[in-house]
Amino acid sequence: MAGPEPGGEPDARAEAGPAAEPEDDPAAPAPLHVPRTPTGNAEADAQLDRLADVDHLATDGHVEVYEDVHRGLRDALTALDARPGPPVPPAPYSRNNDSNSNRS
Repeated sequence: MAGPEPGGEPDARAEAGPAAEPEDDPAAPAPLHVPRTPTGNAEADAQLDRLADVDHLATDGHVEVYEDVHRGLRDALTALDARPGPPVPPAPYSRNNDSNSNRS
């Protein structure tokens, strides 16, 4: 029980009332609940899932997460460009491109 402290002063915590719950604090970070649709690409989906981290951060912490996600998505796209694709089929034979067609 809260009572007077040894110096005769009442306990300040008892007079302040119950501590405010985090949900009651309008300045506390609140989840944005922005839907994220899976892309089917594991790397891209992992980066998009990282966006949920901002739900637990103050606004000034969002930039770091957004930049990290942007960097990750850019790297995933760059990796797609670096992968070799299927071989290009040879051009069909054309009489106009034949070097022997210039004979007289």
